Amino acid sequence: MSEPVTEAQRVALAAVAGAHGVKGEVRLKLFADSVDSLAAHKNLFVGGSGKKLLSVRDGGKTAIARFDGVASREAAEALRGQLVEVDRDALPPLEEGEYYYADLIGLTCFDSQDNTVGSVVGVENFGAGDLLEVEKTDGKRALIPYRDGIADLVAARIVLDPAFLA
Repeated sequence: MSEPVTEAQRVALAAVAGAHGVKGEVRLKLFADSVDSLAAHKNLFVGGSGKKLLSVRDGGKTAIARFDGVASREAAEALRGQLVEVDRDALPPLEEGEYYYADLIGLTCFDSQDNTVGSVVGVENFGAGDLLEVEKTDGKRALIPYRDGIADLVAARIVLDPAFLA
């Protein structure tokens, strides 16, 4: 018997930004590469509840989606802010050097002398490359580029140059 999938074993592909129109469609902020990444999954979790994806299309800066059981603007608006997730096992296998953001969050960060300097609490990409949000051991946070020599993934941990933790 297999264990049920928990929320910790899910990966967020998008977040509901609000309603679109009056028939239950929602606007999505995509975390994935494209609408196609989301369209590959028919069974998703929206706000932790299982939902069937009926349709999804490019909406310019957002994606427009329709979920089973969401048939009015009010129902769509009630989903605002909810994550659209998929079971981790439903994602395609990764190639060498690839990663999912969810795999980086929670990793402990070390300097080159093996001293703990913090942990990854988020991953952002504003267009110029991935940034790791690191919560330092003193509780302060810093964004650092996720680039070779600055922050490297080594054996399920991040080895980083502390000079970038201003």
